Amino acid sequence: MKNLLTLTLLFLASFGYAQDKDLNERIKRIENGLMPSLQIKGEPTPTFNVNERLKQLGIPGISIAFVNNGKVEWARAYGMADVASNKPMTPETMLLAGSISKPIAALRAHQMVESGQLSLDANVNDYLTSWKLPDNEFTTKEKVTLRRILNHTAGLTVWGFPGYDKGDNVPSVPEVLDGKGNTDSVRVYKEPGRSWMYSGGGYTIMQLMITDVEGRSFPETMQKNVLDRIGMEKSTFLNPLPGKYHSIAATGYRGNGQEVEGKWPIYPEMAAAGLWTTPTQLIQYAIEIQKINNSKEDGILKYSSVEAMLTPGMNDHGLGPQTGEERFGHGGADEGFRANLIAWKNEPYALVVMVNSDNGQIMQEFQLAVAKEYGLSGIEADVKEVIAMSEETLEKYTGKFQVGDIGVVEVESTGGTLLFKAPFIQQRVELVAQSDTKFFDKADGTPITFELKDGKVTGFKVQGLTATRTN
Repeated sequence: MKNLLTLTLLFLASFGYAQDKDLNERIKRIENGLMPSLQIKGEPTPTFNVNERLKQLGIPGISIAFVNNGKVEWARAYGMADVASNKPMTPETMLLAGSISKPIAALRAHQMVESGQLSLDANVNDYLTSWKLPDNEFTTKEKVTLRRILNHTAGLTVWGFPGYDKGDNVPSVPEVLDGKGNTDSVRVYKEPGRSWMYSGGGYTIMQLMITDVEGRSFPETMQKNVLDRIGMEKSTFLNPLPGKYHSIAATGYRGNGQEVEGKWPIYPEMAAAGLWTTPTQLIQYAIEIQKINNSKEDGILKYSSVEAMLTPGMNDHGLGPQTGEERFGHGGADEGFRANLIAWKNEPYALVVMVNSDNGQIMQEFQLAVAKEYGLSGIEADVKEVIAMSEETLEKYTGKFQVGDIGVVEVESTGGTLLFKAPFIQQRVELVAQSDTKFFDKADGTPITFELKDGKVTGFKVQGLTATRTN
């Protein structure tokens, strides 16, 4: 009997070792298999090592967590949390989640709907006491409601928030809503319910609704009712970030590698952008929602609430997260930080990637490597087909162009491509052609459309800007 027990223990130990070895080899393939999210048809696709890629892109650090079958299968971190102090990024390093704060904050709103404290379809002014959303010609027939705030159909202004630096006069939430901070006032600019427009301003109204009804601070109610309950007890909505977290918080960096003033921004717009967390903590949200959705059993929310929350609406937005037929999640962009959360509805996987930089390019590259390794659906490279143009043909696109009020861009022809040059362009912009009018940035796929008149190039359009030839 003793020998049998010994053999059993040895088998289990060797089985566990084999599993760990397989997982480590899997992670190693991912670490060395990063690939560009933009790929050119017919050209070989390069692969990168994660640490080398961080250096190439000038991104200080990256942190990742991956869920398989309802559990965190692995979490890894690479690079630096703070360059000046040589502090490494670890899976326990806290980062700002940006707009992924929104679906987490939405959980508390849904809880309050379930308890009868709020209604999805009542006028938000029925609950606001410290401030009121001004009525105007757009609210005569339709009102701003919680449902419309959650899915961005409330017709509200203010897309996002830049945050505040250490030492700034940080406004109260009502002051933010009245435009007394560093953004415009949050107002209704079109009839609610008619169309979709992303609004961080709407989620800031929701934050105030929650605190007005409950009579307690937003970080306090989120910690007690949401974060602690789903395993995010080491996360916080507190802004400014309290000193007790400073030693484990990552410093944020601009795209050019400079530190964010004060190391990280401050967000009084907590529901829209203020969550501090780690990938391992943040992915608990995905685990909880997947569990409820697949088991049809109540958890942090009732199944009926989760079902409604994950139902795709306008522009594939649900009542909190972005959602489609196969996946749900959200992206995040705060000053000096980028993040992304993806969870599958009918497959047992979820992935969170976070960086402490305004440059989030490596996140997509890491996601592609994970998708290839695990055979995940819906994460694919952008494969573009290019056409060859002679140097003679490309010459007609060269010259100087005035780009709005920003400045002058000089377009040169070099080696079968076009090169954008200007004092305000910090990185190399090399364009390749898809047609005689459509080009794109070979580095990230940004489209540029040239305007031709009588065979001559008169200008171009890029990212909503119009450029006019000056020579």
